[in-house]
Amino acid sequence: MEIIKKVPEELSGMRLDKVSSIIFEDFSRTQHKKWIIEGRILLNNDIASPKDIVFINDEIEIHPIVETKISWVPEDIEFEVIKEEDNYLIINKPTNLIMHPGAGCFNGTLANGLLYRYPELKKIARAGIVHRLDKDTSGILLVARTEKFRNYFVNLLQERKVKKNYKAIVVGKIIGSFEITDPIGRDKNNRTKMSVRLDGKEAHTFVKLEENYNNYSLLDISIKTGRTHQIRVHLSSKKLPIIGDRTYNPSKNIARDTPDDITDIIKDFPRQALHSYQLSFEDSDTKETVTYSAPLHKDMESLINRFKKHI
Repeated sequence: MEIIKKVPEELSGMRLDKVSSIIFEDFSRTQHKKWIIEGRILLNNDIASPKDIVFINDEIEIHPIVETKISWVPEDIEFEVIKEEDNYLIINKPTNLIMHPGAGCFNGTLANGLLYRYPELKKIARAGIVHRLDKDTSGILLVARTEKFRNYFVNLLQERKVKKNYKAIVVGKIIGSFEITDPIGRDKNNRTKMSVRLDGKEAHTFVKLEENYNNYSLLDISIKTGRTHQIRVHLSSKKLPIIGDRTYNPSKNIARDTPDDITDIIKDFPRQALHSYQLSFEDSDTKETVTYSAPLHKDMESLINRFKKHI
């Protein structure tokens, strides 16, 4: 069972654990704090910390009974493991793979696959998943193998000490680099979407041109914050929609003077052309910065090669 409630105006600006215990009054604040740490209470569909500050209309989602950390069923799911360390795994997530079971999706997720391949992860909250990629975003992802490292990495994320880099193919031509700092919040008309809102949460995206292909661009992107759909929302808001993004580029925008064969490929591209290619953080044992990379997914590589034939 999942229950979702919005933060009322009078509780805006308070801690998540306190607000959660007020609006879901059947459970104690201590229980709420424990569930937040375990990942059974989400803030705007993301893993959060008990001390995170919430604002009006933020959505708090609670799974008080059904979604316990040991209830997910192991399944043989295909995904690549780039690196196995004692404390964590580095995964190259394929496209069309949801992170973990939830509303409307009860199996076939990365979490199910992790529990199948690494049964010991049933002892870790959310099977060790500490950060997310959208279903159709490919690329690099860290999974904690111990509760101690999970807590360590969550702290790094909260302190913005994890560097995440992405590549995106967009409609539009840019020069150089720029930063997007528009705040992001839940879309007022569609709760499954996010949008740029003056009353939204702080969001920082750094965009750098890697290559132009006439009126399309390959971008190198890093994020300082980790808001839901952040890159997709920010680029769309700047008239640089990601190719294949059914949510933030629903009209399947085509640039002027695009050859017919490229137009057909873009219209049929199966997912948002967004790939997480690099992850850097300070190792908990050595205290040295480690960096892991995942090569560009083959569908994006193929699209780039087709663009280059027309330059």
